[in-house]
Amino acid sequence: MNETVLQYVNRVKELWGRFSKTQKITLIATVVLLILTLVLVTYSLSKTEYATAFTELQPGDAAAIKKHLEDNKIPYRLSDDGKSIGVPRNMVSNVKIDVESQGLNQTGSIGYGAFRENNAFGTTDNEFSIKKLDMIQGELQQLINSNTAVASSKVVINLPEETVFLRSDQDQQSTASVVVNLKPGYRLDQNKIDTMYQLVSKSVKNLPIENIAISDQSGDLLPYSKNNDSQFTSANAAAMQFEIKRKFEQDLRKDIKEILGGILGQDKVIPMVIATMNFDKRSTVENLVTPVNVEEQRGIEISVQELQKTYTSNGADTGGVPGTGPTDIPTYPGSSATGSANSEEMQRTVNYEVNRITQQIESSPFTVTDLTISVGIEPPDRNNPDSLTPEAREAIERILVSVVNASLANSGRTFTPEELASRVNVFDQMFAGPEPAGQASNLNWYWIGGIGVAALALAVLGGYFISRRRKENAEGEEELFGSPAVEYPTIDLENVTNENQVRNQLETLAKKKPEEFVNLLRTWLVDE
Repeated sequence: MNETVLQYVNRVKELWGRFSKTQKITLIATVVLLILTLVLVTYSLSKTEYATAFTELQPGDAAAIKKHLEDNKIPYRLSDDGKSIGVPRNMVSNVKIDVESQGLNQTGSIGYGAFRENNAFGTTDNEFSIKKLDMIQGELQQLINSNTAVASSKVVINLPEETVFLRSDQDQQSTASVVVNLKPGYRLDQNKIDTMYQLVSKSVKNLPIENIAISDQSGDLLPYSKNNDSQFTSANAAAMQFEIKRKFEQDLRKDIKEILGGILGQDKVIPMVIATMNFDKRSTVENLVTPVNVEEQRGIEISVQELQKTYTSNGADTGGVPGTGPTDIPTYPGSSATGSANSEEMQRTVNYEVNRITQQIESSPFTVTDLTISVGIEPPDRNNPDSLTPEAREAIERILVSVVNASLANSGRTFTPEELASRVNVFDQMFAGPEPAGQASNLNWYWIGGIGVAALALAVLGGYFISRRRKENAEGEEELFGSPAVEYPTIDLENVTNENQVRNQLETLAKKKPEEFVNLLRTWLVDE
């Protein structure tokens, strides 16, 4: 057995000695790369990839889920803050279903389901009341936490004590306080805030909305929109005005990015919009009177009254005795008829009706009084800032000026072209290049693939050299042992007595006929 091993060792040494220095380095590098590739591939395939299954956990829920995973021998990772738990990616769905089916993730609250789990037999009235209150608070927390913007919440309810004595309605009302922990980047609009007030009010007996207080994790009060309190009303109005202004600027930025992004590229445009708005509410009542017939400027006849009088007289005798009355002048003639008399009178009264219009005008909830737009544009050639031509810059400025002009149409002011142009700013800026998607996640696999390909190429190359060397050795052995005997030149040592002569003959043979000299040495070795 040892002789066999020794023979293999000798053969390996002999084979290794036949390699050149370059071949030895190539073979060693191939073996090392193959080993590294196998180690990396084995590590990557055996490494467990974790995915987050639960976030924003309360300490009690995290402990219950952790115990469930340990009992079922499911590997997991707990975050440093103890609020997130990760499990193997291929087990996320099953773990979530198991945890929810067992009611382990209750966001730190208990609901009415606790009645089914615990027997209330032997519980005192006070204990039952406390448990019932906890369950009501827990149910409300679960309702509020179902909102996508809420990470967690805390509800405290104060119920009035039951008594046999008559009390006022104010003393029989409940109160509630709610603190919501919003997720990063989320905001609650007024509709969602009002929904929370309604949920809490309808879930607790004798709990009016004015007895509910809701705030966020920063302590900022989230008021109810229909509260009559002036403080709440002003705070709500300010929040609504800020939201309207933010939404207007956001929509305008989006529109500008779509317009310019379609021309220059979505990743080459960054707009910034700053708007000034007036939220003064104005109501105007107008009483207008207009003619029905516009061309003749007259109304419609609703009534007509015509009155006609005619008088006719044929004359009369002379009246009185001239100059005989007490006040008459003597010898003055009296009146006498001078002939017939006619008179005619016509009267026409027309009542016209006109259009009577009463208009009650309320101005829009807001008007844009001023607007400034700044747009950063990356030049077409990142390395040449002058690649953004003046013609392109002017075209972009004209588009933005038209946007400003349209937005300020109802501001009540007339702007000159110079004033509109001063509200637009276009500047060129080098942007940071976007990071290729998936680069971080696929980097390790790229390295593994590259090392694997290099190792495979070196392995093929090393195998080729080894096969070639073995083939050459086999041909040499066949030539040495399998070929017919060849008569090689000999030196008659018996007739040569002087060593110098033998040496001279060998040197002469080696110089003139080196191949025959080698064959001669082989013959001597075979004879020995």
